[in-house]
Amino acid sequence: MTAHHGATAEPVDVNDPKLTRFDIVKEGLRRDDIEIITYESQFQGPNSKAEKRVVRNISFLFLLSGLFALVFLVSYIVWPWKFELGHTLSDYYTPILGVSLGISLFVLGIAILAWAKKLLPHEVSIQQRHGDPSSDDERLITGQTAMYVADELGVARRPLLKGAIGLGLAPLGLAAAAPLVGGLIQNPHRDAEPMMYHTGFDPKTNGDKLVRLTRDDGTPIRPDDVSAGGQMTVYPGVPGGATNKFADSPTLLIHLRADDAEKTRVAADGDKNGRNKGSMWGNYVAYSKICTHAGCPASLYEQQTNRLLCPCHQSQFLITDNAQPIFGPATRRLPMLPLSVDDEGFFVATSDFKDTVGPDFWERP
Repeated sequence: MTAHHGATAEPVDVNDPKLTRFDIVKEGLRRDDIEIITYESQFQGPNSKAEKRVVRNISFLFLLSGLFALVFLVSYIVWPWKFELGHTLSDYYTPILGVSLGISLFVLGIAILAWAKKLLPHEVSIQQRHGDPSSDDERLITGQTAMYVADELGVARRPLLKGAIGLGLAPLGLAAAAPLVGGLIQNPHRDAEPMMYHTGFDPKTNGDKLVRLTRDDGTPIRPDDVSAGGQMTVYPGVPGGATNKFADSPTLLIHLRADDAEKTRVAADGDKNGRNKGSMWGNYVAYSKICTHAGCPASLYEQQTNRLLCPCHQSQFLITDNAQPIFGPATRRLPMLPLSVDDEGFFVATSDFKDTVGPDFWERP
């Protein structure tokens, strides 16, 4: 239909129960000096064959969006992914998540565009803007206009479309929530020997012998190799110790000055859970470099303040207090590696880390 409204028309009592919702909408347009140039359905009558065909197509798009969102959910929750070296089936886990969710969102966008372009009435209006405050009648008109727009979407009288939206958007809504709760679906410590409790410093990786601390080229380290106030990144002295096979093992070996070392030893020996007691050797202490917030390398050592900084999200850990977090998003301390020196004078780890290495949301501060 085509309609014209002017400011000179007689005002209408919007509280008149005889008025239809569209009558109230028209009155609101008149009061806002809006002229409808064109307002017409894109179909010849309701429930026409052409309209039903468009509804089926849009419903198919919503269902297709939901199907790919369901693929994302099933892959995210059910897929037995684990980190493995080499070319394995787990290599396809992340691509499948990205492709399925991407297609779901893309198809959803196409469905919304198709709805707006092919299903909604065609309207052209002209409005003169003004800044007067709204009266009670105008607020009522605004509410009725919003309800009329909802009616014009046609969901109520198109059950196929209503069902398709529900079935299509429900998996997508769950997909949006999945990353928030995904870490709670499976306990990473469920195995008899949880993967996240073991690094390359575990004696089992070295034939049940203590593992030496080595440089990235595999050469062992003596105490004299690290000057007072200095630090060095060390790796487990096992085959592949400095490779991705033991990506959770990089450790920062720090030679503290005497007074700082004493503070650190008192804090370690007084550790409330006892895990760090006796873990220092002389004035030397070693902490995991894997930040407990998001797994970045916490390797910026401030000698004067004895703070260890993570450059990714600015978490800071106090070396002299069991590497407790004192700033930033990290909530767990860095694990301390128990140190000693073997018969040849090289540093060794007397055991693996006693705290979980890296971000682990099943743990608490």
